[in-house]
Amino acid sequence: MTEKLYEETKERMIKSVSHYQSEVSTIRTGRASATLLDAIQVEFYGTSNPLKNIALVSTPDPHMITIQPYDPNALEEIEKAIINSDVDLTPNNDGTLIRLSIPPLTEERRKELVKLVHKIIEEGRISIRNIRRDSNDKLKGLEKENSISEDALKIELENIQDLTNEHIEMLNTIQDNKEKEILD
Repeated sequence: MTEKLYEETKERMIKSVSHYQSEVSTIRTGRASATLLDAIQVEFYGTSNPLKNIALVSTPDPHMITIQPYDPNALEEIEKAIINSDVDLTPNNDGTLIRLSIPPLTEERRKELVKLVHKIIEEGRISIRNIRRDSNDKLKGLEKENSISEDALKIELENIQDLTNEHIEMLNTIQDNKEKEILD
C-alpha cells in the first residue's frame, strides 16, 4: 500500500514540475526560442490547432523566429493568432513565411520577468508541498487504522520528504536556469 502511495506521489510531483517547467519556458527572454509560441492556438478550417502542428517553427538566429505553415492558406490565421496572443511580438508576413523579430529586453523588463519566474516557481513549490501534505495525511490515516506501524510511518514520511526535496530542487534549478537566460 505504501509503495503504491509513494509511486502516486512521485508521479504527481513529476507532473507538477513538468507543468511549471512548461509555464516558465513560455516566458520570453532576449533570445529567440520556438517554445515561446507553444501556447498559441490557431483557428484553421474550423478547428483550433497548436501552432506547432500546422507550421514549422524555427530560430535561424538568436533574435528571429520564423514560421512556415505546412499549408500556405494558414498564413493569415497564424498571423492573427500571434497578434491576439500574449507573446507581445509583431509578425512580419512576407507571403510565404512569418518572421518574428525578438527585440532586446530592457533592464526593467528583465527584472519583471525574473519576478514572474520566481512567482511561477513558488507556485510550483507550493504545489509540491500540497502533494506532500496529501500523502502524509494518507500515511497518518493508515497508521491510525493500524495498517502500518509507527516506525514504518516515520520511514515513509522521510521518503516522502526526500521526494519533496528532490522535486523542489528541480524547480530551483529550472528557476536558476531561466533567470540566467533572462539576465544574459
